[in-house]
Amino acid sequence: MSPESNSAVPEPTRVPLTQFVGYFLRLGTVGFGGPIALAGHMQQDLVDERGWVRKEDYLEGLALAQLAPGPLAAQLAIYLGYIRAGVLGATAVGVAFVLPSFLMVLALSAAYVRFGGLPWMQGMFYGIGAAVIGIIARSAFKLTKLTLGKDKLLWGIFAVLAVATAWTSQEIIWLFLLGGVVCVVVKALPARQQARTALSLLLPAVTVGTNNALLQLFLYFAKAGMFVFGSGLAVVPFLYGGVVQGHHWLTDHQFVDAVAVAMITPGPVVITVAFIGYLVAGVAGATAAALGIFLPVYLVVVLLAPSYKRWAKNPQLNAFVRGVTAAATGAIAGAVVVLARRSVYDLPTVLICAVSLAVLFRWKVPEPVLIACAAVAGLALHHA
Repeated sequence: MSPESNSAVPEPTRVPLTQFVGYFLRLGTVGFGGPIALAGHMQQDLVDERGWVRKEDYLEGLALAQLAPGPLAAQLAIYLGYIRAGVLGATAVGVAFVLPSFLMVLALSAAYVRFGGLPWMQGMFYGIGAAVIGIIARSAFKLTKLTLGKDKLLWGIFAVLAVATAWTSQEIIWLFLLGGVVCVVVKALPARQQARTALSLLLPAVTVGTNNALLQLFLYFAKAGMFVFGSGLAVVPFLYGGVVQGHHWLTDHQFVDAVAVAMITPGPVVITVAFIGYLVAGVAGATAAALGIFLPVYLVVVLLAPSYKRWAKNPQLNAFVRGVTAAATGAIAGAVVVLARRSVYDLPTVLICAVSLAVLFRWKVPEPVLIACAAVAGLALHHA
C-alpha cells in the first residue's frame, strides 16, 4: 500500500468509551502470555478486526512502550486509552487493564497466607517454583535474541549485568544506568552531556528512602518500575535484592512464590508486586505496591504522549534505552541463577525445571497450564 493510501485511511470507528474500556477489562481478565502476546491481541482485536484504533496510533504506542520505562503491555494500553479520550481514557483503560489481575492476586495472596503452612500448599509451590525458573530462563533467552542481535557492545553490557546479578544477588541500579550511558557515548558520541543529564535525573529516584511502611512500599516499587523495559520480568532482579536482602520483606521461597503467582494470573507480570505488598501489609500494602509500580507508567504516557513525535527519534535517547534494555536482559539472565539456587535444589525440582524448559522450547504451551502441571507434579513428588 502506498503512502498516499495510508494517509487516506479513514478515522477509526468511534465506539462509546465504556465499550472501549470494556475491551481492556476483558483483556486484563483473560489475557495470558506476557507483554508481546498482549500487545499482539491489541493489534489483532483493535486495529485489524474492529478498526477502533488506527494502525499508525498503535505503532506509535508500541514504540513509546519500548522506549520508555514501564511494563510494555500496560503502557501500550494506557497510550491507546489516551489516544481515544485523553487523560480520562488513559486513566479508565489503565485501571480496567490492571484491576482484574490485581483482584486475582489479592485472592491468591489471602489463600497463600491462610493455607501457606499446609502440606498441600507447600507441595504445589515446590513444583511451581521449579517451573518458574524454567519460564524465566526461556524468557531471558527470547529477550536476548530480540534485543541484542549481533551488537558486541550490547552483548558486553548484557554479560556484565548477568555476572554481577548472579554474583551479588542484588539490584545494581547504577550498572543499569551506566549501561545506558556507555551506549550513548559509543553510539551517539556528541550527546555526552545528555547522558550525564539523564543519569542525574534518574539517580534521585534510586536513593529515596522512608520509614513509613506503606510509603516505603510505594516508593520502592515506583523506583523499580522505572527500570522495567519491555518485559515485566525485568523487574525481578531489582525486586529480589530489595525485597529479600534489603528490606527482608520476604524469604527466598516466598519471593519465588510471588513470581509464580504473577505467572498464573492474566495481565501484566509486574502485578507480582501486589502479592509482595500483601504479605508485608495486607490489602493496603498490596494497593501501595501496585500504585507504586503502575503510577510512573501512567504518568510517563500522559506526560510524554503529547510530544512523543518530537523526541521519539532522538538518537541519544534511543541509544540510552538500548543500553538499559541490554542491561535489564542481562540482569534477568543473572536472576535465573540467583533464583535457581533457592528453588532447584534436589532431583525432583531439577527434573521439573528441565522438563518445563524443554516443553517451552518445543511447544507453545500457555504458562498457566505449565504451572498447573508443575503444581500437580510438586504435590506428587514433595516429600515422596
